[in-house]
Amino acid sequence: MSVRIGGSRQSRVSFAPGDTTPQVFMAMKRRFTPTARQLNFLIPIGLLALGYALYLRYLAVEQAWVGLSCQAGLATWLCFARQIVITLFKHSVFGSIAVVVAAANLFRPSLALFSIGMVAAAFGIVLYNIGGSGIAIGLLILSFARPVRETG
Repeated sequence: MSVRIGGSRQSRVSFAPGDTTPQVFMAMKRRFTPTARQLNFLIPIGLLALGYALYLRYLAVEQAWVGLSCQAGLATWLCFARQIVITLFKHSVFGSIAVVVAAANLFRPSLALFSIGMVAAAFGIVLYNIGGSGIAIGLLILSFARPVRETG
């Protein structure tokens, strides 16, 4: 019996020594798990998205003086970002994008889809689109159980 963990090599497994029954072929496929180098990319991206979402929520959207200043005609990037976030929240864009990308990542796992889904889910959780973003996080976790597509 030869089995290589994490590889895609086929091996024969016999049920008992000297057994003449047909051999069973097992194929172990590599699961979608980010490598250490990929995690060095994913962790900062996730933390930056979470930090910026927290910044927008607590320092731009919920502050009364920022809302009053922006409604009075203040033209800064903060007012522009605040208006965009409020518009996207009203239409549940963060949760919708997170669910769509996480579902695509569940069917065909890739690092790019995972990172986009993670960023959209982080924005959605912090910026009031909890339902869709929670489902997306569940789908992203389930994508770790999927086999990755073999290349070459």
